[in-house]
Amino acid sequence: MLNVAMEAPPRREKPNVWMAFGRSVVRFDRAKMTPWLGVRNTIGLAVPLIAGALLHQMAIGAVMTTGALNVAFTDGDEPYAVRARRMAATSVLVGIAVFAGGAAGHWDGLVVVLTGVWAFAAGMLVALGSPASDLGVISLATLVVYAATPQDPDRAFYAGLLATAGGLVQTACSLALWPFRRYAPERRALSALFHELAKAAALPAQIWEAPPASPQSTRAQHALASLAREHSIQAERFRMLLSQGERLRLNLVALARLRIRLSREVPDGREVEIMDGYFALAESALLSLGNAIQEGKTPAEPVEALREMHALAESLRACACETRVLEALCQDARVQMDAMNGQFDAAHELASNATVAGSQAMSRTELTRPWHLRLAGTMATLRANLTLGSGACRHAIRLAVCVALGETLGRSAGLSRSYWVPMTIAIVLKPDFTATFSRGVLRLAGTFAGLALATGLFHVLTPSRWMEVALTAGFMFLLRSVGSANYGIFVLAVTGLVVLLFAEAGIAPQTVIGVRAVNTVVGGAIALLAYTVWPTWERTQAPEMMAAMVDAYREYFRLVKQSYLSPEAAPQEEMDAVRLAGRLSRSNLEASLDRLLNEPSTPAATVAALTGMLASSHRMVHAMMALEAGLWSSRPAPARLEFRAFANLVEVTLHSLAGALRGAALTREELPDLREAHHALIHSRDGREDAGEGRYALVNIESDRITNSLNTLRDEILDWRG
Repeated sequence: MLNVAMEAPPRREKPNVWMAFGRSVVRFDRAKMTPWLGVRNTIGLAVPLIAGALLHQMAIGAVMTTGALNVAFTDGDEPYAVRARRMAATSVLVGIAVFAGGAAGHWDGLVVVLTGVWAFAAGMLVALGSPASDLGVISLATLVVYAATPQDPDRAFYAGLLATAGGLVQTACSLALWPFRRYAPERRALSALFHELAKAAALPAQIWEAPPASPQSTRAQHALASLAREHSIQAERFRMLLSQGERLRLNLVALARLRIRLSREVPDGREVEIMDGYFALAESALLSLGNAIQEGKTPAEPVEALREMHALAESLRACACETRVLEALCQDARVQMDAMNGQFDAAHELASNATVAGSQAMSRTELTRPWHLRLAGTMATLRANLTLGSGACRHAIRLAVCVALGETLGRSAGLSRSYWVPMTIAIVLKPDFTATFSRGVLRLAGTFAGLALATGLFHVLTPSRWMEVALTAGFMFLLRSVGSANYGIFVLAVTGLVVLLFAEAGIAPQTVIGVRAVNTVVGGAIALLAYTVWPTWERTQAPEMMAAMVDAYREYFRLVKQSYLSPEAAPQEEMDAVRLAGRLSRSNLEASLDRLLNEPSTPAATVAALTGMLASSHRMVHAMMALEAGLWSSRPAPARLEFRAFANLVEVTLHSLAGALRGAALTREELPDLREAHHALIHSRDGREDAGEGRYALVNIESDRITNSLNTLRDEILDWRG
């Protein structure tokens, strides 16, 4: 039996939650600074303001600026086509919010109902991810502001058109370089993937860590999804580069595992030395490819280095192996190295801007489904979250009640500029504890600092019309270039910006500054109180996140099994889709655990259990990826009947464990005996390696690792749920 010793993974210590919370409040992330984004968003905001000043129509300019400001928050570094669709949709939605708010503003009851329903919809969008959630909050804040300034329907419609036009101006600024930098975002995403693979080659990943370059691979998949319907040579070349990067990622995982195994068999052997040299060359080649893709130039790595990689594979073939196990390991390593050499050759040619004639269309990810199927998937996701067991649904209810309450309180109490109450609630209230309370604290601190700064500027400078425009542009640049690095700076810039926009619309700053401070405190207090009364603790969400990841891994393993049983019908398109789904589910779980660590009163046992399960799942998925890599690096040997039986039991175990995480009763006695099934697998007639061929060495070794890690995961889940 091929048992693999496993070093204990590094323990993830639970920090002091209040210290962690304090760090989240004051943290400044330089990596999130975006000066170029700040420049183009500032231009998009300044254009309608300058036009309004030149035409002496500052009120119109201010309405257009509202659209430009809101749409700026949906700008980013995604591919131009993706960015264009999102920003255009936001422009239209902001225009609708301006019209709906202005037209309904005459009737208090209607406004309360409308803002409550809109807030519920915005809260439910959390289930669809951050971009959708941000769009919901932006449109909700716009609705609240314009509901406070009632207008006749025709004027409200006109204002909505102006806001949409301002958003489209901002969109045009974001897309201005599209004709000149056609594939720049795609290049960045692919380059980041190859650079991260280079790091993985320099320091092969450990079995308890997540597979290397997972976030970069996911981002590259998303970036290239926009090219799905483009059949130019350049687009096909990018898709093929992504495919080669994915194959290299799988082979790096498999080769790193074989290197660990070889170092245990022959710590000072020639075989380990050869593999170390190969990893060093792979690192250099991957760095060169990443730089070449980013710059659009021929890779600097000489062809001689690629020849040396081929030579190292042949050197491993010449090593004298003293045992059958060592011979099988060397054979597997040679297969992986040969496969990687072919992938490096292809990637080098693709990155060298060589013409790719007659290239076949690459597989399309699920992100490129027809719009009606995407809508069906979106609606299915939202329907699935319409339950109190969903954090998104609870957040939507909390947000709807609080926004409606804030709107009612402001209108009934006769508060001046009362819309800041529900608007603050919409911005502060988030689905999790850490984001809500850190944003609440920073919202209050940033608002007071911004009000103080704006007051000082108006008191000292007494700015002219053009000075106001310049100051507005300055605050916008600060907001979009530095605001992402710290929420307090973000709020300070927003506060100063809003005060200036009111001044440009003809409203004296002195009437704005004081009431905003009061209403911000009221709105922030309502949001924090609501979360305190009915919290959504991350520790209640983590089991479902873990179950979703286990389900995704089960689906991935099912396709790997199917490919071994029927290699000629390997479902490559579906494999890419489920691999992406698995990465997304794991990243969701890791984000959930990070939030869990910052929650007060989180039991240490819960943190230890969940982090232990995550480590076990990492080891399991590494083994699954190594099995998949074997499919593409060589023609697999005919699958044994015992493999089918073993793989079926793995699927049953994963399905049962996902159910246990969701609350179903489960005992160890009800689960299949994977160790016995694995014993039958390696002792089958075809599985005995009495001839030293090692045809089944990869399957035997990786199925043993799956057994070990899955049995560990089983014990961790049952002990925790018990």
